[in-house]
Amino acid sequence: MKIARPDSLVETVSPDVTSFLAAPLAVIGGKSSPAQSGETSPVYNPATGEVLARVPACGPADIDRAVAAAQEAFEGPWSKMLPAQRQGLLLKIADLIEAHGEELAQLETLNQGKSIMLSRLIEVQSSAEYFRYMAGWATKIEGSTLDVSIPIPPGMSYQAFTRKEAVGVVAAITPWNFPLNMAAWKIAPALAAGCTVVLKPAEETPLTSIRLARICLEAGLPEGVVNVVTGTGETAGAALVAHPGVAKITFTGSTGTGKRIGIQAMQDMKRVTLELGGKAPMVMFDDMDLDLLGPATGIGTFFNTGQTCCAGARIYLQRGIYDKALEVIAGITRSLPLGSGLDPRNQLNPLVSARHQAHVKACIAKGIEDGARPLIGGTAPDKGFYVAPELFTDVRQDMALMQEEVFGPVVAVTPFDDPDEGIRLANDTRYGLGASLWTTDLNKVMRYVPKLKAGVIWVNSHNIPDQNMPFGGFKQSGIGREHGRGALDNYLETKSVCVAYR
Repeated sequence: MKIARPDSLVETVSPDVTSFLAAPLAVIGGKSSPAQSGETSPVYNPATGEVLARVPACGPADIDRAVAAAQEAFEGPWSKMLPAQRQGLLLKIADLIEAHGEELAQLETLNQGKSIMLSRLIEVQSSAEYFRYMAGWATKIEGSTLDVSIPIPPGMSYQAFTRKEAVGVVAAITPWNFPLNMAAWKIAPALAAGCTVVLKPAEETPLTSIRLARICLEAGLPEGVVNVVTGTGETAGAALVAHPGVAKITFTGSTGTGKRIGIQAMQDMKRVTLELGGKAPMVMFDDMDLDLLGPATGIGTFFNTGQTCCAGARIYLQRGIYDKALEVIAGITRSLPLGSGLDPRNQLNPLVSARHQAHVKACIAKGIEDGARPLIGGTAPDKGFYVAPELFTDVRQDMALMQEEVFGPVVAVTPFDDPDEGIRLANDTRYGLGASLWTTDLNKVMRYVPKLKAGVIWVNSHNIPDQNMPFGGFKQSGIGREHGRGALDNYLETKSVCVAYR
């Protein structure tokens, strides 16, 4: 069923969704597959706290099967396809994502909890566009010719060139905040480069990834090119990362888990890309356009209920606008309706799991214990994994609220006096994924953008990525970049070829 109008209410869940939820199995070698052990794990509806479905609890034996299937496909029909054929398949996948758009959107909202509007616009539409964007790169993989100066033996000439070749089997591990979209970020460039994939989605939100794997088969991908295994990070994820048949690891998630994956990758000398945590600052100067506080708060801070790695969780207000801006931000925060994601009028929705709900509540309690002052003090529904938004002032730079990732609807606001102080405070964290400057002075933009230590800097906007704009972090926010040409390069090896002739 094609996607509905983005802001339309879901009154009745699609029969396609109900049918899918009855048996969401792993996809290994083109076949729907239970775990070899027969064990399953529950998947919850965050809006109600009730079990939504059960998925296979995959273990090392299932990982072995999936990697073997990916290796067979890589060495077989997939490697023999022309770039234009890979391009055509990626375009077909994009079309099918849209054709099944409403099913995917409802499935995502039921499993992740987010607004159905975000599921339709980001999870479905942006994912389809990402496949189309990466499809274009499949036919543009190129090497270069090289002039070389090899002097021996006498009378011999040389011509050298480089080739770009697919790295092989890719282990892709995705987070729970944007499940379908993150799967697209991993799968599309890997396929464009000619790799095969074993995807391990977050244990909380595996459903749309399973559905995407089925769509890939429907599009005509050879069996084994895209495999999806479900299970915990400790079991399925660890076995996948350590598997000797994996040539490349791409991971999006927490910095702590990313470090452990990086250590394992280095032990095996596997290629690795890590997109990790963030604690994004929003630095607002006295001369900013205060009319932008609406989108700054709604999109920059509370987008996806604050469950984004670039959420503007630290707002630094220059002293001249502090009182007025704080009043506006607090008013906006109080006005945001909190409820089920199936109703698009709710701008804040449940958090993804009971565990994450407890984490966010603990962060709020810790902030109060440390002496920060909460301004909102709202209430949340008892049923489901909800947390009311909170805005803190009187926050010191050394508090956990300013240094550790909350990943929820929690924001800390603090004043600064001169611009250099604002930039210094913004950089005072181990993270460096995203940041933003808010000003009407172009001179400030050009002066302070180079001083912010983050991989993505927005000016008068925040938390809005684009498929053509490299995305990744400084410091402990990761290694490597996604999007753009660089995303394709993540999945390619460079081979130098030197030909001797007389």
